[in-house]
Amino acid sequence: MNHGLRTTATLRAAAMDPARSGAVSGTLLLRRVVLSTGGVGYFEYEARVRGDAELRLEVRLDQVDDVLKSIVVYDLHGVTGNITLPGKEPLRDLFRELPFDEGALESAPALLNALRGAEVRTRGLQGAVAGRILAVTTAQAALPHGGSEERHRLALMSEGALKQVVLEELESVELVEERLRQQVGAALVGLSSGRERNRRELVVRTAGEGERVVRVAYVIEVPLWKTTYRLTVPEDAQTKTAALTGWAVVENQSGGDWQNVDFTLVSGDPVTFRQALYEIYYVSRPEVPVDVAERVLPLLDKGAAELAARAAPRMGYRAGGADGAPAPAAGTAAPIAKVEPEAEEAATQVVFRFPAPLTIASGQTALLPIVQRDIPAERLWLYQPEASARSPLASVRLRNDEDTTLPAGAMTVYERSSRGVVTYVGDARLAPLPPGESRIVSFAVDRKVRIDREERGEEVFSRAKIQGGVLEIVRTARKVTVYTIVGAAREPRVVLIEHPRIAGWDLAEPREGVETTSDRYRIRREVAAGETARVTVSLEQPISHAVALTSLSSEQIEVYLSSREIPEALRAALARLAELRAAVAERQRALSVLESELAALRVEQERVRNNLKAVPAGNALHERYLKALGEQEDRIAAVSAKLPGAREAVASAERALAEYVRGLSLTA
Repeated sequence: MNHGLRTTATLRAAAMDPARSGAVSGTLLLRRVVLSTGGVGYFEYEARVRGDAELRLEVRLDQVDDVLKSIVVYDLHGVTGNITLPGKEPLRDLFRELPFDEGALESAPALLNALRGAEVRTRGLQGAVAGRILAVTTAQAALPHGGSEERHRLALMSEGALKQVVLEELESVELVEERLRQQVGAALVGLSSGRERNRRELVVRTAGEGERVVRVAYVIEVPLWKTTYRLTVPEDAQTKTAALTGWAVVENQSGGDWQNVDFTLVSGDPVTFRQALYEIYYVSRPEVPVDVAERVLPLLDKGAAELAARAAPRMGYRAGGADGAPAPAAGTAAPIAKVEPEAEEAATQVVFRFPAPLTIASGQTALLPIVQRDIPAERLWLYQPEASARSPLASVRLRNDEDTTLPAGAMTVYERSSRGVVTYVGDARLAPLPPGESRIVSFAVDRKVRIDREERGEEVFSRAKIQGGVLEIVRTARKVTVYTIVGAAREPRVVLIEHPRIAGWDLAEPREGVETTSDRYRIRREVAAGETARVTVSLEQPISHAVALTSLSSEQIEVYLSSREIPEALRAALARLAELRAAVAERQRALSVLESELAALRVEQERVRNNLKAVPAGNALHERYLKALGEQEDRIAAVSAKLPGAREAVASAERALAEYVRGLSLTA
């Protein structure tokens, strides 16, 4: 949908009270246009008035929301009053207050039937008749030469009598009541002004003394202006500058000419939005019962002291140009000596002010120059695998060495040979280029250069550390990519390889000639004519594993000792740890043997005691059990006597292991 500005070319200024103010009925012309890359435009009009004045402004219906949100009045020697406009449905609102609807104005019979009971005076060939309207009826009347035609009879109640007149034979029908005449007149005016249903007229009132300039401005949605560039690079890659021209594509879809306007383009990212201010909203309110409680009589108000009156604020804005001077009057524009605008870097945007008034007719598209200069440039060949898997892109690195940002835009690239012949070589895109920064633009695939990739992964020992009884071993995972560049046969190249950055991984190789972007490494490699060059890119990520030394089993220690990557210092420490761990294990086994034997003796002793109870005393078997029971008691006593020593041996070995671990500190 086209949301361009549709206003009249001029605004009409009229006096609110001509007898009192003697206001100048001047025209308010469009004097200033500011277009933003935010998709909105600032339009400023001005008129010369005297005293109190009304300024009338027609805007498109679909732009009223933006106008209501942004309209501003600059009157340095006056006070701005209210701003009014018809409702969104002005005819519906008008007829809501009238005793007839819009259909009553379709014909005289329809209107008279809608005004039944109203007093009228008619005048015709048979004289004047006055009365109140009873009805209008339709009848067919015979014609003298055959056939018939439709006639309308108006029935009037006049002085107690019913009279009829034929409408088609009357000269006039006059409404007697003044109020009814005003209502019909207002309805006709409303129909006339409502013919253009897609427009609304705003009335801006301003009060002041003497002759002065009043400006009215607003911000509305407009077609986005675009930037396009032409870059001419020399054929010789050693030349370090290129010719850059930038153009703004501007479209006037406002419905009116921009005649000799002060014209400005703004490149930035302003916050813009729409709000339906022209819609009618009602707040949902709860309904409560009528309070019929005790009636009260409020005290009589005897007045209060008034606050000091405050004058309406006056805006200290000097519209027109950068220095606040008014824009030149229409028709006074001097020939344009300089077309390129003056660029100025603001806090959040770049402003391009054209040095002389411009004229762009309604419906036209204009190509306006905004940049024309030499710019530092370096020829490069950028390798982006996702753009071209085996060939680099012919590119140019541009550096902005001036004080204003270059807006984003499409770029057409040309190449100038040593003989001065210019050839088209491709298209590119330029991202916003702030002062002091660089951007690479790529415009073609270079099939003279081939690039192959080989990838592999590996993991190697990096370092080990023992501290506080904890062994930490760090291994390094590597992702290695080898780029093989087969250069052009006859020309050198400066190749810039883009390699992806991976979160948690660091670049280990190469160390020099590397720059970074938000998600890429750029590795620079100069390749001579006919040369085949290799570039190795290695990314590393540390993998750490920590374990308490005291929790290591002998088998786990043997695994570490069998690794060829383990440094000698760590190997010796782990070997000593293995010896101490083996001593603990050996003494624990000896203790376990004694405890197992003691447990078995007690089980056997319990069995013999149970059998002894079942055998009569004096029996040979009874004697045998008594003897076995004595031997078991002797053996239990002997084993029990060895247990304290075995337990102490285990504890001693464990203390030795713990002391060694506690005192061990090593980095290898």
